[in-house]
Amino acid sequence: MIDLRLLREDPDRVRASQRARGEDVALVDALLSADERRRSSGVRFDELRAEQKSLGKLIPKASADEKAELLKKASQLAADVKAADAERDAADAETQELLLQLGNLVHPDVPVGGEEDFATLETHGEIRDFAAEGFEPKDHLELGQLLGAIDVERGAKVSGSRFYFLTGVGALLELALVNAAIAQATAAGFTPMLTPALVRPQSMAGTGFLGQAAQDVYHLDKDDLYLVGTSEVPLAAYHMDEIIDAERLPLRYAGFSPCFRREAGSHGKDTRGIFRVHQFDKVEMFTYVTPEDSQAEHQRLLEWEKQWLTSLELPFRVIDVASADLGSSAARKFDCEAWIPTQGKYRELTSTSDCTEFQSRRLQIRVREGKQVRPLATLNGTLCAVPRTIVAILENHQQADGSVRVPEVLRPYLGGREVLEPVAR
Repeated sequence: MIDLRLLREDPDRVRASQRARGEDVALVDALLSADERRRSSGVRFDELRAEQKSLGKLIPKASADEKAELLKKASQLAADVKAADAERDAADAETQELLLQLGNLVHPDVPVGGEEDFATLETHGEIRDFAAEGFEPKDHLELGQLLGAIDVERGAKVSGSRFYFLTGVGALLELALVNAAIAQATAAGFTPMLTPALVRPQSMAGTGFLGQAAQDVYHLDKDDLYLVGTSEVPLAAYHMDEIIDAERLPLRYAGFSPCFRREAGSHGKDTRGIFRVHQFDKVEMFTYVTPEDSQAEHQRLLEWEKQWLTSLELPFRVIDVASADLGSSAARKFDCEAWIPTQGKYRELTSTSDCTEFQSRRLQIRVREGKQVRPLATLNGTLCAVPRTIVAILENHQQADGSVRVPEVLRPYLGGREVLEPVAR
């Protein structure tokens, strides 16, 4: 959530942010009105309580005639205090409810618009010319079947559409990717974490995933627990309700977890293969820093993602995501998109978001600097979303005979294999 003082002091900035997100601008005025009622009812409650206390001191000293009148007044004051308390609580509840609906303030450098209005910041690597090499590239599913690596038919039989098995070298390739990603993150100073896949409502809401993203979240009604769509959620909630000494910052964690997404708004998109699925594994970077350091940390996270994709020898580009495609928690987001040969376009592989103080305010995570205690900043960055990374590796490193060259960074984790060979059928 944003700072209410900022809302009161510069409501036009908040309105502009809402407008850029394509969200309801009227929410800002409704929140300002609720906040004013909250503050005025709080003042009235405090005044009535002070009057009630003063009156309470007079009653024991009053004469018999005066006491009857004072007791009558005290009775009325008690009713007024109770009403003012209820009014204050109602206004506070309304303010908090509206505040939770408001997205983070969009960074001024973010391009304004929808999904296709991003700005390309840089490109890396060479896109292969398969025609010049004399063969038509196969898509990842055909390659995965040739390698005995991907089985979507039995995945659908067992669990339904958009589920899959990774088999043989497919399973080994996932483990190699996860180990290589964790090794890079550890070398960069991240603490490796294995995180819960089920979290309480306050953890999910605190990270901003029960707003516009709620349609993609799996909920277990009986237990009132949510399956996470990213380990960002448990990593953000890890320090919930804590005060962290400034000397400990930055705190950097690399979480590995299964991830679950309904993909409710994605019917008919990427239904072939394993590019868009309901369950996948991911290595996620998450950091806690001071607000002043968040933009620099955002660039550091992006550099680690670029280092990872470069080590996998993938052609990719970096985009500055447009305002209406940010998600409620992010003030700014950079995506790294790898080239997918059979689709003829770049597709998102990694993403890093600067959430500024938005999540820490909701989760009550603060930093202590001397005598001052204030919200800190949180950031997240995908290092390796496994299925999509497998898609990019298979398609970009395929050879004419259906085999796939293994990037050097993964070879130590694949028993020294340099090539994944098709299996006999």
